[in-house]
Amino acid sequence: MASVTKQFSSFVVIGVIVTCVHYGLLIGLVESDLMNEVPATLTGYLVGGVLSYRLNRRYAFQSSRPHTEATWRFAAVAGVGFVVTGVTMHFLHEVLGFHYILVQIVCTSLVMVWSFTANRIWTFGPKGGE
Repeated sequence: MASVTKQFSSFVVIGVIVTCVHYGLLIGLVESDLMNEVPATLTGYLVGGVLSYRLNRRYAFQSSRPHTEATWRFAAVAGVGFVVTGVTMHFLHEVLGFHYILVQIVCTSLVMVWSFTANRIWTFGPKGGE
């Protein structure tokens, strides 16, 4: 397995790409009045998640874990991030009134730490690390 520094650096680069997709959808859907902020951010999260799996599996973690194992693990980790994003966006934006982009930056930061750690150890880690 690659060093933590190399993995994290790759994870961050991939994260920038995925974040651009996520934020692009979020802003596009909200500003065109197609969706409210919470469903728009969750839509962006799902689309970004598919891209994130493909890129992180191949480049950041260079995993050989079979897709049949890694996919559901990634989905479980992403599911936690999905809930954190939805709850945080709802509470900070809809209840407390913070701007949705500011709240999305908070969500992205929280989910980044969680997903790197969980994916490195559990999703894409060596089979013996279960």
